[in-house]
Amino acid sequence: MITDLGGTTKKGDSFIKLEEFFPIYSTVKQSKDTGTFEDFVECLKLYDKMENGTMMLGELEHILLSLGEKLEREEVDILIKECCDPEDDDGFIPYEPFLRRVCAGPHPEMYEDW
Repeated sequence: MITDLGGTTKKGDSFIKLEEFFPIYSTVKQSKDTGTFEDFVECLKLYDKMENGTMMLGELEHILLSLGEKLEREEVDILIKECCDPEDDDGFIPYEPFLRRVCAGPHPEMYEDW
């Protein structure tokens, strides 16, 4: 998608001006492409401070409540309960198993408590 919109695949190879960015942003925002598992892993790696495949559960909750298509607290609680491994003693969870479960799609039994 980046190359289709005029970008390059090599980091730092080219820069765009702010006025060039707005039409690109508008095109991407209207896209129905929700991303892939690998895209989501790359995003959560930003929160992987120890670079070991884990992140703080509190940060995941914040992301789900505040960024992108924000979820309601009840929805986040269900995702955490159904899709997250237990947090360790320091509050960290492995994020790849969480993403695999979320990307697999909803299962009807997840909604029995609603």
